[in-house]
Amino acid sequence: MHTIVEEIKNNFIISTDKSKLDIDAIHQYIGGDSYWAQGIPLDVLKKSIDNSMCFGIYDSDKQIGFARMITDCSTFAYLADVYILEAYRGNGLSKWLMEFIMKHPELQGLRRYMLATRDAHGLYLQYGFKPVSNPENIMEIRNADIYKKQN
Repeated sequence: MHTIVEEIKNNFIISTDKSKLDIDAIHQYIGGDSYWAQGIPLDVLKKSIDNSMCFGIYDSDKQIGFARMITDCSTFAYLADVYILEAYRGNGLSKWLMEFIMKHPELQGLRRYMLATRDAHGLYLQYGFKPVSNPENIMEIRNADIYKKQN
C-alpha cells in the first residue's frame, strides 16, 4: 500500500489515490490512442494498475492524464504509460506530473529509474533521465505486438 499524495494547481489535481482513477478513460487512451500498448485488454491494464504506483491527473473530476511507476520503492523504478490528453497539452501539465512523480517520498534514493519513450526525450532529460550509459549491459525480451496477436 503506497502513501496517497495529492497536489492541486488551479482546477487541476494530481493524486496517487487509485480510487479516483477512471479505468475506462485510461484504457481508452492507452489501448486506443497510445503508440506503445494499442489493443491492451482491459483486464491486463487493470492488473498493471493494481501492481503499480499510479498517478492520475484530473481537470476537476475528469481524468486527463496518467502515469504509473513499477517499483520496489527501495532500489528500482520503471516509469510507464505516461500521457496527457492532447486537448490539455501545452499547459505545463506533463512537467508538473514529472515533478510530482520525482519528488514522491517513496521514490527517493533509488539506485535506478528507467523508462522508454519514442518522442518525449526532451521532457525526461529535464528530470535527470539520460540515454542508457552502457546499453551493452541492458537486455530485454520484447513482445511489441503482443496485444495484436491476442485479438
